[in-house]
Amino acid sequence: MIKIICVGKIKEKYLKDAISEYNKRINKYTNLEIIEVSDRDKLPINDILDKEGNDILKYINDKDYVVTLEIDGNSLSSLELAEKIDTTFNNYSNIVFIIGGSYGLSDIIKKRSNYALSFSKLTFPHQLFRVILLEQIYRAYKINNNETYHK
Repeated sequence: MIKIICVGKIKEKYLKDAISEYNKRINKYTNLEIIEVSDRDKLPINDILDKEGNDILKYINDKDYVVTLEIDGNSLSSLELAEKIDTTFNNYSNIVFIIGGSYGLSDIIKKRSNYALSFSKLTFPHQLFRVILLEQIYRAYKINNNETYHK
């Protein structure tokens, strides 16, 4: 199973539609669960990160393989991500991808992470990044199943 834990909710219909489409496509290969935790505001940044981090931790099991999405994480090609997903499932039954809020991820989440992944040094809107992550997960399954899609 793949879980995606995200800070914040999707408001835009076009993003909800894209997420729904990739959710449907990915579910042909594995169970997918998307968990949204509340984003915080009107607090000092460290308090926001701590509260978001504690909310995220509630959804992580001890046996989960946790991938945090971080600007300073490791860069992978689509082929390498596909291989990472495939080999990780040899030892873990769940992969959890975590997308932080506008201030990033708390230290407690970074310490729990098994792997820090970066898609780019660019900053993406968190809502749009969810679609990008889902597309890459779908692409990984197409690659791992030797199906046409990846170019």
